Amino acid sequence: MSENRGSGADVGERGDAGEESAGAAIADTPEISFQDLGVDDRVLAAIRDVGYESPSPIQAATIPPLLAGSDVVGLAQTGTGKTAAFAIPILMRLDTAAREPRALVLAPTRELAIQVAEAFGRYSAHIPDLHVLPIYGGQNYGVQLHGLRRGAHVVVGTPGRVIDHLEKGSLDLSKLEYLVLDEADEMLKMGFQEDVERILADTPDDKQVALFSATMPPAIRKISKQYLHNPVEITVKSKTTTATNISQRWVQVSHQRKLDALTRILEVEPFEAMIIFVRTKQATEELAEKLRSRGFSAAAINGDIVQAQRERTIGQLKSGALDILVATDVAARGLDVDRISHVLNYDIPHDTESYVHRIGRTGRAGRTGEALLFVAPRERHLLKAIERATRQPLAEIQLPTVEDVNAQRVQKFADSITESLGSDNLSLFRRLIEDYEREHDIPLADIAAALAVQSRDGENFLMQPEPPERERPARERPSRDRPARKFDDDDSRHRKTGAELATYRISVGKRHNVVPGAIVGAIANEGGLRRSDFGHISIRPDFSLVELPAKLSRETLEALRSTRIGGQLIQLRLDDGPPGRRGHSDRHGDKRGKPDKFAKRKPRG
Repeated sequence: MSENRGSGADVGERGDAGEESAGAAIADTPEISFQDLGVDDRVLAAIRDVGYESPSPIQAATIPPLLAGSDVVGLAQTGTGKTAAFAIPILMRLDTAAREPRALVLAPTRELAIQVAEAFGRYSAHIPDLHVLPIYGGQNYGVQLHGLRRGAHVVVGTPGRVIDHLEKGSLDLSKLEYLVLDEADEMLKMGFQEDVERILADTPDDKQVALFSATMPPAIRKISKQYLHNPVEITVKSKTTTATNISQRWVQVSHQRKLDALTRILEVEPFEAMIIFVRTKQATEELAEKLRSRGFSAAAINGDIVQAQRERTIGQLKSGALDILVATDVAARGLDVDRISHVLNYDIPHDTESYVHRIGRTGRAGRTGEALLFVAPRERHLLKAIERATRQPLAEIQLPTVEDVNAQRVQKFADSITESLGSDNLSLFRRLIEDYEREHDIPLADIAAALAVQSRDGENFLMQPEPPERERPARERPSRDRPARKFDDDDSRHRKTGAELATYRISVGKRHNVVPGAIVGAIANEGGLRRSDFGHISIRPDFSLVELPAKLSRETLEALRSTRIGGQLIQLRLDDGPPGRRGHSDRHGDKRGKPDKFAKRKPRG
């Protein structure tokens, strides 16, 4: 295997317009083993327990230079196995006798921080006395402080919470040996650039740094040049922004028929576990309840779900106690469960990036996956935008017919009979039925049918055909849902009425060089909100006004009070300014009456 230090020939093709492509190590590596890479027996046993047989391209190219002590810049999409690429070398070289943190991994979201910490735990299963601690916003400080006092060798955290602990003096990075920036481009998009650079500047100069990113924009290149020492640059070849091992299909269905369409697909499509994506928190609860009432094992996950409940739900999904998860985009970030064979977009996302992130929950690390997309007749332009952005056509399919559903129900009924024939209680019930047959002179077939009626809802066992006019899409009533005017998730900010939103004040403004994207990213990440929860944003010289849901949960408020943007505490609180103040009642302008270019017009009607 060869390595290119600094710059080198491009191996991977990238369609990121205007972004630099890094020099590359090998993308298509020959078949090698983890032993060939020099992985020691302790870690080797753990990765075998996990089920890894051979290294992925990013692992094969990254592990050797990291073991040799070089800094690394790795360009790879999510789901390529990059967590193991940096975790394995770190675990092999850690001194477990130390009490201060020796490795720090920065991640953009709490979900990814939890996922990376869990991966470190799996890979270190055969390394005694090694402690891994995730620290992130939204979790109680007491748990994190206890873990830091006990001694954590590996700390995985979000930038804002890491800086909180540095300022409190509870996190000591003076002995740090390894620093990893995971999904660095996402951290910068969410407004964490100043936080990241501050953390980098406060760590020892002789540390080893690994930076992983899906793209290489100028800001990432700047960090690489300033804080990394002659890094080895590695690019995994990628011609599309979505994995080729994910089959992508779409079906046209009007809004009022989505539940019926989903029910048909769940009954006919074989799947192991599925994530269903919807746009709003309320929709997750409503859809999960409707699915449970139809006999499916489903649960909701959204930004209002407390962390403990979220972890229980994901645990049930992993164990097989739960088959369907109904989620919002933010709630599913960083979710990595092997059983997820299908992702279904119940509501089409309003930006292509969200679509890529959603379907990336399946087909992880080389596994195959299925992605399904519901498209209303008036949303076809959004489908075309997805195909252009991903450079992959989505195959149109037809909904399963009534006959398809009924055939599947009959087959499952027959399978259940076959399975019950092996029961230990069969002889008991055979004797009871034979007694009933002699006593009442009823044919055995009629008795069996009566028992089936007891166990199944006879009237609703078979799906009834619909009137012909409802089967034809041309006769369906047009959806009352107003479609997006353009493929931009900013439009989703207008879906709430003024009565549902309140104006909050945060202590960052123009003099802090804050932009709307940083405000949305930081608040959505730390508070578990999504972009559709935001209304107007008005940035003033020393503060900003942000419209958020009027009824934020206590956990969300606590998390947001300690949230930072650009290293500055936002100190979120309800705005109590006078009703006539410019920017409070008239949110479209600043104090001078000039229009705020970031303010959005109120929806008509």
